[in-house]
Amino acid sequence: MFIDQVKIEVRSGKGGDGMIAFLREKYMPWGGPSGGNGGRGGSIYFRANKNINTLFNFRHSKTIIAQDGENGGPKNKFGKYASDVIVDVPVGTVVYLEPDHTFLCDLNKEGKTFLIAKGGRGGRGNACFKSSTNRAPKIAENGEPGEIKKLTLELKLLADVGLVGFPSVGKSTLLSLVSNARPEIADYPFTTLEPNLGVVYLHDGNYFLLADLPGLIKGAHLGKGLGLTFLRHVQRCRLICYVISMDGLLDPIEQFNSLKEELKQYGYNLDKRPYIIVASKMDEDGAHDRLKQFKKSISGDIYPISALTNENVDNFIQGAYKHLLDAPNLTIDDIAKTSSIKVYKLDDEESFKIDKINADTYKIYGEKIEKYYHMVNLTTDEGMLKLISHLRHIGVDDKLEEMGAKNGDTVILCDFQFEYIA
Repeated sequence: MFIDQVKIEVRSGKGGDGMIAFLREKYMPWGGPSGGNGGRGGSIYFRANKNINTLFNFRHSKTIIAQDGENGGPKNKFGKYASDVIVDVPVGTVVYLEPDHTFLCDLNKEGKTFLIAKGGRGGRGNACFKSSTNRAPKIAENGEPGEIKKLTLELKLLADVGLVGFPSVGKSTLLSLVSNARPEIADYPFTTLEPNLGVVYLHDGNYFLLADLPGLIKGAHLGKGLGLTFLRHVQRCRLICYVISMDGLLDPIEQFNSLKEELKQYGYNLDKRPYIIVASKMDEDGAHDRLKQFKKSISGDIYPISALTNENVDNFIQGAYKHLLDAPNLTIDDIAKTSSIKVYKLDDEESFKIDKINADTYKIYGEKIEKYYHMVNLTTDEGMLKLISHLRHIGVDDKLEEMGAKNGDTVILCDFQFEYIA
């Protein structure tokens, strides 16, 4: 089964917790702090693999989870690092971050690898907090939480030439004539449901990839019919081949203009890509007269062919390859929703925010402060003091005072509650 779009969730591993321990041996009764650091959590990578041609493997595996790092041990034993998870995806997979559909990466080359979710850093054991003023620290860090991301994976076929046309104009037949691909062909009106890809070889040994895409209908850019399925794949094509039927069932000029308009409305400058035109079904009655009228109104190289007699099929192959030599290579902007990457500075994101829940309750939240909270070991008094000191250092007390907090008011941070003291 060909599947070209899936939604999944990835969860990288949490870092192992640091340990609070003190060395007690026969000849070292006061050996000092010896709690080891936790190990790093497993990261998740996506890797492009040319031996995979569909996202079918993600149909039932909707969640990818990496293991957590091992906790630190006594006698300065470090926790074991968790193994990274490498997920193979088809070449041509584009990854978006939800819910904003933000572009993350384009795995368009064999072996290309991208870090999707980074594993959490291991927490430091109490041996790391030893100093000249604190010889026996009873404090350690919990491991850094892993990342949880919801992703959309879209497979966009990597074809040189894409066949664009209405249903039943002869796209699949043309692909079967010029390559070893065997798309479904019948003598009744229907459309290709799944993209087909074929390799077209020239007599001199050169070749190019030709894609037969689902038939287009009016309104495809709005999702009608199989429009979005079709348009997703045509983004990758360096050269567009409009297949226009000359059998008289549809006006050739109207076919071409409608196809151009659908590509224009979809965006990505598809209407400005280099193109050629194949006039199909030239063996039908009146086809040559319709072709003459078509040439008067439409500019561009036109290749009249007949699948029945193999008329001009070789000319089409040579012409398509010639145009490919002059077609520009696609850049990341041609296939990505976002053409720019925002660079975050330290001041771009606040350390915390505070909301007033009711008259005497306040809630602190924010990615940075919540991450710090989860890494503080609150099982000891020193850990508690470390958290309170950090909140005071980043200005939480000043902000609460500014918002009118009174002695005894409740302050909430994640699942931790404490009383505000002015």
